[in-house]
Amino acid sequence: MSRLSELQQVASGKRRLKDLLLQSDNRFCADCGAPDPKWASANIGVFICLKCCGVHRSLGTHISKVLSVTLDEWSDDEIDAMIEVGGNLSANSIYEAFLPEGVSKPGPNCSNEERTRFIRSKYELQEFLKPSLRITSGKTSSSSLKSSLSTNLFDSFQIPSVSQNLDGIVEFMGILKVKVIKGTNLAIRDMMSSDPYVIVALGKQTAQPTVMKSNLNPVWNEELMLSVPQDFGPIKLSVFDHDTFSADDIMGEAEIDIQPLITSAMAFGDPEMFGNMQIGKWLKSNDNALIDDSIINIVDGKVKQEISLKLQNVESGELQVELEWMPLDQ
Repeated sequence: MSRLSELQQVASGKRRLKDLLLQSDNRFCADCGAPDPKWASANIGVFICLKCCGVHRSLGTHISKVLSVTLDEWSDDEIDAMIEVGGNLSANSIYEAFLPEGVSKPGPNCSNEERTRFIRSKYELQEFLKPSLRITSGKTSSSSLKSSLSTNLFDSFQIPSVSQNLDGIVEFMGILKVKVIKGTNLAIRDMMSSDPYVIVALGKQTAQPTVMKSNLNPVWNEELMLSVPQDFGPIKLSVFDHDTFSADDIMGEAEIDIQPLITSAMAFGDPEMFGNMQIGKWLKSNDNALIDDSIINIVDGKVKQEISLKLQNVESGELQVELEWMPLDQ
């Protein structure tokens, strides 16, 4: 292979890795949620921050092989492995599938002891994995775990519909796609405008789309995914203004009751058996942030719900989102 071809191949690999890093769920550390991770565990398939990187290195390369996204050289096999896993959301849906009650993910500013304890439990001890996927013989190896999952990563990861078959274990009933479409007439938090972003939370899970610079009417059209436990609550949306040198300012909040969506979807079963039709509705009331009644439809074999919300506890602002329900058995 010529030197030019080698350089082209390296550049192509770096582009593929960068494209994966730019996906919304990979913009935050897989373990503590710190923004803008610049490190990765090549054999596990997650992007991590500098602080978590130090803990991963202490586990040894037989568990986590840490590489810099920008500084280290990556082999084609390492890049292929990262892309095959799919990034933080996909990996966490396995490594954090069964978080016991009372166990929460560390935050970006947690102590090193808390960070180390969580990461060891997650990858070395495999305490949050589906029991059938845990490696119990010999020395723990995330690369062995990955190879056992790699070809059909999620085919073997079918979570039963029983809520609590192990004490303190949380099991999931489906995946919720949350598409953050746009904001309208958002509040001003800087001199003339704001740099808005949205935190989407369900229980302990959080995700967010891109920060939009100087825009009170941002259009995101970004899709996020959350796992829905049997004992689910509302989705909480919080809009913030991003500040570089101070704490981010709140720009309003709202909640989404996902019970109507899930109840309607389960009542109809497999949506691919039906044509496009309305199957439910979440009604506007004084107790919610709806601007209008929110209709639940089957659209092209998928259960979707469009929602327009008036942001609460703020002088102005509306948010438009779309939900799509995906039961695990599909």
